[in-house]
Amino acid sequence: MAQVYLWLVAGVTLGSMLACSLGEDVLCIHSLDNWTLLDLLRQLERIPPQLCLNDRIDFQFPWQRENFTQMHKTQRTCVRHVMLQQIFKVFITPHSFAAWNHTLLSQLLSCLHHSLEHLQPVEEKNLACPHLGIDVRKYFRRIHTYLEGKKYSSCAWEAVRVEIQVHLVLL
Repeated sequence: MAQVYLWLVAGVTLGSMLACSLGEDVLCIHSLDNWTLLDLLRQLERIPPQLCLNDRIDFQFPWQRENFTQMHKTQRTCVRHVMLQQIFKVFITPHSFAAWNHTLLSQLLSCLHHSLEHLQPVEEKNLACPHLGIDVRKYFRRIHTYLEGKKYSSCAWEAVRVEIQVHLVLL
């Protein structure tokens, strides 16, 4: 199973690199970073998600897939930037370091930081960011409140990891 996953990731990465050579460098960097972030989030899994089904809740992600794909490119970039900032804030906490493998968590944070550095100049020019950023911050406030309410349990972290992984695919 792991070999199939690696071949799939390698194929997508190669396809992304070929597409990147055609232009749109910033978007290509984001695509490659997303694959890395998704892989690191997958590796963080400590307990099978099915053991934590009772701890899953609807965090009320502000957009559906179809709404998100219809957004203008600069709006999506803004949402991506704020989402990555908020994901960074979730995983930089002492509670997060207590819950996850330190090496993988450090790699995840480094990748998030790298992605944010590439997005910073684009985000600063986007006037839609304040409005869209409010929705993203409300969503992550619900995640933080949930973790606090569950006293940062292993299953709570697993539910958050899966939630972030699911919505990172949209970016």
